[in-house]
Amino acid sequence: MARLELPRGMRDLDPDEYSNINYVRDRFFEIARLFNFQLTEPSPLEMLATLEAKSGAAISNEIYAFKDKGGRDVALRFDLTIGLTRYVESRRDLKMPVKLASFAGVWRYDEPQAERYRYFHQWDIEAYGPFSQESDAEVIEFVYRFFKTLGLKVAIEINDRQLLEQYIRKKLGISSEETMLEMFRAVDKVPKKGAQAVLAEYKDKIEPAKMQELIELSKLKGNVDEVAHKADVTGLDSWQQLVSLMDLLNAKKVEEARINLGIVRGLDYYSGMVFEAFDQATDSGALVGGGRYNRLTEAFGRKDIGATGVAGGVERIVMALKRHGILKQPPRPLVHVANATEDLRAKALELVSSLRTGGIAVDYDMLGRALRKQLEYASNRGASFVVIVAPNEIATGQVILRSMKDGTESKHYADNLKETLDKMLRV
Repeated sequence: MARLELPRGMRDLDPDEYSNINYVRDRFFEIARLFNFQLTEPSPLEMLATLEAKSGAAISNEIYAFKDKGGRDVALRFDLTIGLTRYVESRRDLKMPVKLASFAGVWRYDEPQAERYRYFHQWDIEAYGPFSQESDAEVIEFVYRFFKTLGLKVAIEINDRQLLEQYIRKKLGISSEETMLEMFRAVDKVPKKGAQAVLAEYKDKIEPAKMQELIELSKLKGNVDEVAHKADVTGLDSWQQLVSLMDLLNAKKVEEARINLGIVRGLDYYSGMVFEAFDQATDSGALVGGGRYNRLTEAFGRKDIGATGVAGGVERIVMALKRHGILKQPPRPLVHVANATEDLRAKALELVSSLRTGGIAVDYDMLGRALRKQLEYASNRGASFVVIVAPNEIATGQVILRSMKDGTESKHYADNLKETLDKMLRV
């Protein structure tokens, strides 16, 4: 028989990995509820034209795009933002502001790397409607609270693309929109490729001296006073915008937020504030990224609404939690029911169903093995207690309860077993 293989860049999630992803998802849902973001999920399959609307035709090289059986050009979602924005655009009945949260899988046809797969999970929040900075501050505060709940200390680095646009226009004398977007893409590559490699790559597209000046500016980071002292930006309108956003975050007690003029985000649909959050202990890349993207709502026919959002790579966040040893999986109490003899199996199964109906997680041996093997199985599955249905005890309506922690045994009436276990599992 031929070996069964997965397509390149795909993987199966084993129970431990899936449990880790669920752990992050539960914390995400918890914070989404606190901020009153409504949970939703966009379609996994989009028309290719929708994804190309603001990402350009070249995006089809980086995603799973194909013709369906009806000959339509379709593609699997590569992020959640575009689908959520399409949804809001199609629902003119929605009352603004609309605050949406989503947690789902996405597909990208990237080159697979260590711990980087072509299918992975993202969480995403979006605020539609306001053009004001309140929604910018809201999504940044969400990120801060989310990571604080996870116990992970992150640095939140913030910039405004309008500030760089004004700098490029007024200080560098460049007015072409396409050149400006190319310069943003170039700056976005500097952390990965290095300044010299980026200058060499763009030397024929952008005047090297001007590219160099923008790269030097993009190296500046710090609080408002530190950046104002080092950069010739204080006369630009967008600088005041950025300062007032930082003031808002201070009022919200968002710690570890600073300006970083090198954060631009590679996607062309961003139109204003952009930010990323990093694990402070490593240089492993951004854990989340987001910003204001009024260009996308405009491209989808809604000039009347603004949009701000942020997305996080779940597997990358799980890796950061593992690195710090703070993946606090809550214990899952499990009870195992064992039968001492084969003729008591029906009684044991009756007890299994009764306890499950009472809300207690219960497992049992389905292979009909001897009691010793059943106890081994219970130990391997991490059971806290084993309920042993034995002939002498069950004759008086009792069962033996064995603690798997210390091996102690006690007898209890089967009719009250649920209440007994409820108390013992809480200890």
